[in-house]
Amino acid sequence: MSISEKAITYAALILADDNVEINADNLKTVVSAANVSVDAIYYSLFAKALAGRDVNDMLMNVGSASAAAPAAGGAAPAAAAEDAPAAAAVEEEAEESDDDMGFGLFD
Repeated sequence: MSISEKAITYAALILADDNVEINADNLKTVVSAANVSVDAIYYSLFAKALAGRDVNDMLMNVGSASAAAPAAGGAAPAAAAEDAPAAAAVEEEAEESDDDMGFGLFD
């Protein structure tokens, strides 16, 4: 993530925390106050991406969708455990092929 993207992201979080509308002008004001140089396109991109969305709600629900997925699939861990020996064998073959070429990771 570039400095410009980080600056815009933090500006959006600051505006959301203060319950201020996230638009291009407000983003530019916050970023300018931080003395960060940002390409003008970022302001409109982030403003359009966050338009009409509750950023605070998005932050609070980040893990809720992924937490429900493991609870629904009870058979997935058993299938993954069966594939583990095959994955280990493939990894060993890859290590051996590096040695055959005359060099390794730490040579």
